[in-house]
Amino acid sequence: MSWRQMIELQELLDDPAVTGEAAAAYLEREGVPDLAVTRVEGEKGEADFIRAVIPGTDGRLSGGNAPTLGIVGRLGGIGARPARIGFTSDGDGALSALTIAAKLGQMHTRGDRLKGDVIVTTQICPNAPTRPHDPVPFMDSPVTSAQANEAEVDPAMEAILSIDTTKGNRIVNHRGIAVTPTVKDGWILRTCEPVLSILEQTTGKLPVVLPLTMQDITPYGNDIYHLNSILQPSVATEAPVIGVAITAVSQVAGCATGATHLEDVDEAVRFAIEVAKAYGAGACPFYDPQEFDRILGRYGRMSHLRTMGEQK
Repeated sequence: MSWRQMIELQELLDDPAVTGEAAAAYLEREGVPDLAVTRVEGEKGEADFIRAVIPGTDGRLSGGNAPTLGIVGRLGGIGARPARIGFTSDGDGALSALTIAAKLGQMHTRGDRLKGDVIVTTQICPNAPTRPHDPVPFMDSPVTSAQANEAEVDPAMEAILSIDTTKGNRIVNHRGIAVTPTVKDGWILRTCEPVLSILEQTTGKLPVVLPLTMQDITPYGNDIYHLNSILQPSVATEAPVIGVAITAVSQVAGCATGATHLEDVDEAVRFAIEVAKAYGAGACPFYDPQEFDRILGRYGRMSHLRTMGEQK
């Protein structure tokens, strides 16, 4: 269980003065052996990006063959000060990612080591900007999505889980977590069956799948509608990406405070850890490489969807 780490991290993050260094210090105490913090300046402020690496017993870092999983906590900010006081709904992605890193660090120290390496990245900004909107302001980010991708998407990641609060919509009317189909290099592929099995196992409920559109897997800033930023890591890599959405029955703004449900964050944490165990052991491939090759042979590449495209 990861409730202790989750509660302690929520208390740590719900602070207008919190920094990436403070979060990294907590992860170090929990046993994460490899940590880095980078401050990124944007046009609307700054954010601290954290990179936590938990090596596996047969991972690439030790010269082994087990693949490396990336876990990205995606968000605009953990706080929207001064417009809103307190921890935002949007911060659940960071809380989930940091809790995952803390639990994996504890497991590593105790000797429960996964087979493959795991790289966890996210960002911390307690005073992210908002955008005017009625009846509540939208959550914005101090840095661009491209800057976030550069800091969060590591070339060593061979598959990625992208965790993002996804409550400000009418697409999924379900409280808990949902997964997306696999996205790889501009293609929306079939939903991963092993991932659905792990979702059932960890939630005790039938799996919920978040539907995607082609718009959702194009880069931010192209003047096209996106559900949210959950699949933005996919524009920065050819690795397969699966979104893990923390959802609600009603529409909840990303900048809303008092909207974090720790039970839902815990579901995302336990789910991601189980996927990490299975992926490193070769039991949870995110897609079928042979089928993907057939798709490319028949219909060609869709890599251009990862670019800003042409404006006519």
